[in-house]
Amino acid sequence: MKILVTGAAGFIGFHCVNRFASDGHAVVGIDNLNDYYPIGLKHARLMESGIDPSKVLDGNFVESKRFAEYRFIKGDISDSSFLQQIFNDSNGFDVVVHLAAQAGVRYSLINPDAYIASNIIGFYNVLEACRKHPVNHLIYASSSSVYGNSTKVPFVETDMTDDTVSLYAATKKSNELFAYNYSHLFRIPTTGLRFFTVYGPWGRPDMAYYGFADKITNNQEISLFNGGDMYRDFTYVDDIVEGISRLLDKPPVATSPEVPKRILNIGNAAPVYMKDFITLLEDKLFKKALINSLPMQETDVHTTYADISALASLTGYFPTTSIQYGLEKFLNWYNDHNAYVSPKSQLNEKTI
Repeated sequence: MKILVTGAAGFIGFHCVNRFASDGHAVVGIDNLNDYYPIGLKHARLMESGIDPSKVLDGNFVESKRFAEYRFIKGDISDSSFLQQIFNDSNGFDVVVHLAAQAGVRYSLINPDAYIASNIIGFYNVLEACRKHPVNHLIYASSSSVYGNSTKVPFVETDMTDDTVSLYAATKKSNELFAYNYSHLFRIPTTGLRFFTVYGPWGRPDMAYYGFADKITNNQEISLFNGGDMYRDFTYVDDIVEGISRLLDKPPVATSPEVPKRILNIGNAAPVYMKDFITLLEDKLFKKALINSLPMQETDVHTTYADISALASLTGYFPTTSIQYGLEKFLNWYNDHNAYVSPKSQLNEKTI
């Protein structure tokens, strides 16, 4: 199978590339390598996938030294001509796994332009490329943030998602609407995945679990919003990649007038109380956290909790990684690799 992965140097994209290439698929990865968080971590992910960062130049393919069928190219999905050229040069793709996006909930208050460029214009360009070069399946990243501050739990795909509380969430909801229209008008089979708080090795340093671990390790104060009275459905990255992998050859199939589209939750279905999460971190790091308790933020939600029955019914997916084991795996990686993220003191917990 020939697969395009956007956001290939990002957290989930990097893990997907390695899994797909290990499974024998021909993979093309693209990423703009922006500096939203330290680029050294993105370069380290590339090296782990067999890509030499020193050879990465705009518009030039770099062959992986680890995977025979993996090629990486630096470029921005908000550049439609670049994306069309990738499809032309590769003679199209069987599957597109679209993970490139401007991440971070609170950062959308600071730099909204980045979200429009990447999450709206970039996604439109991906859809246009899939229209002009038909694919068997477009899998794209949505987010649990589209559920807003819903008090109905667990979250089910049929729940109302009209009341998003951040620009980031609004862009992800827009992606779902765009995808529906392209599936309806051009019969592109699309699957939108609502991710629930993905964590694990090689993760993003702006994520709360990473920032908390870093600051507790370095005896720095952590900001705990709403006094830690929140729940998050932490999902280990290997479980996420397993779910995506099982979907590759399972596009939604529909005959007119039905639309070949679907939306699926992909999470752990076991929310963790944030106060308990901090205690677990303290136990594993053998240190007490210095906590600055702050009010609930306007962009935050109280609870995320995935109903994953639809994905389980379709693929047999069920997460197998406990928060205790997953956090231990992350901390082991953090101790060995955190030199890629510098300076530590400037980390901010931008999203939970």
